[in-house]
Amino acid sequence: MAVKYLKSGIAQAQRAEDDAAIRSNVEQILSDIEANGDSAVRALSEKFDSYSPATFTLSAGEIEALMNKVSDSDMHDIKFAQEQVRNFARIQRESMRDVEIETMPGVVLGHKHIPVQSVGCYVPGGKFPMVASAHMSVATASEAGVPRILAATPPFKGEPNPAVIAAMHLGGAHEIMVLGGIQAVGAMAIGTETIEPVHMLVGPGNAYVAEAKRQLYGRVGIDLFAGPTETMVIADDTVDAEICATDLLGQAEHGYNSPAVLVTNSEKLATDTLAEIDRILKILPTAETASASWRDYGEVILCDSYDEMLAVADEIASEHVQVMTDRDDWFLEHMTCYGALFLGPRTNVANGDKVIGTNHTLPTKQAGRYTGGLWVGKYLKTHSYQRVTTDEAAAKIGAYGSRLCMLEGFVGHAEQCNVRVRRYGGQNVGYGQPASDPS
Repeated sequence: MAVKYLKSGIAQAQRAEDDAAIRSNVEQILSDIEANGDSAVRALSEKFDSYSPATFTLSAGEIEALMNKVSDSDMHDIKFAQEQVRNFARIQRESMRDVEIETMPGVVLGHKHIPVQSVGCYVPGGKFPMVASAHMSVATASEAGVPRILAATPPFKGEPNPAVIAAMHLGGAHEIMVLGGIQAVGAMAIGTETIEPVHMLVGPGNAYVAEAKRQLYGRVGIDLFAGPTETMVIADDTVDAEICATDLLGQAEHGYNSPAVLVTNSEKLATDTLAEIDRILKILPTAETASASWRDYGEVILCDSYDEMLAVADEIASEHVQVMTDRDDWFLEHMTCYGALFLGPRTNVANGDKVIGTNHTLPTKQAGRYTGGLWVGKYLKTHSYQRVTTDEAAAKIGAYGSRLCMLEGFVGHAEQCNVRVRRYGGQNVGYGQPASDPS
């Protein structure tokens, strides 16, 4: 049989129309920040968050006072989670080696990994205080050695959230702003009278934050397009409907437009999961949000083979992919397009979101086709260098370079090579003429 949709979300045309409206709105707001700086940022904060402090940047005393509001048990858990993230980021950083090698006598090539010099870390928190996002962006930047880390998070119920501020500070943020949404990422990227712009923006956010990062890309670097949460469950009859429904709704509660997709080759599991979702939504405290996402963006896709399940999964390229089958390692080996994999029923996406150590800032909207998620390497720029150490190498490479430049018609380029041949090769070589036998 062909792929069969037992449940579909809203049409792609409607999604595209929604995206277009967001693009236009974001463009206007960024233009306002560009033109009016601090006054625009303050007006936007008042409009969207009803928040207008004397300054959006917290002082050391304010940070300390907020951290003192965090209970000992919560602080213990924050530190535990942060150490897992730091540990894995440290291991990843150690895997990235600077290199230098003599590729032929007298020719030395190398590269260095240099940290981005300033980064703006956005930590969502208007609807849910995303403590974990501080670990993922701030602590990882710290492990990469970024010398200026500016962190921003919206107010939560009208004031800074103590746990989020604690996580930012412990993660290594040098500056902390209580500022949300487009106004936060716009101010960090564009700069204002009081906010020094950064070289790179990182962190997840809603559709507006993701679009703002997209429009700001080029002016600054970004980690990736990390918009509203997406989750996919790939399952067969080795698991039951309760675990599938729980894993789908556990991510659908993020927002009103969080896609949640079940891909299965078991019709019974598919229909049972649909029923189980209806049951859970009657008792889930976050059902208002989760039910809207499930209604508009939830999908159940029935396939007739594991190969078909794989093809569907790679085409959708979901941010989170929970694999619970009799061949999880087969999916690990063959899947090519996704944000992160969660293999087997013992793990789940919430582990990755909060504590296990992998980064939860992941590609959405099919960006998993061309990029992975945020990791320590995103904060590092790999810069190459070269050094010629002998006269013989300068003349030999110069002769090749001269001829290849003339092949393309670049006479000035060729002369850069020729002058080295004349000085170090002991002979004058005409444009495009070999200095010696090219062998």
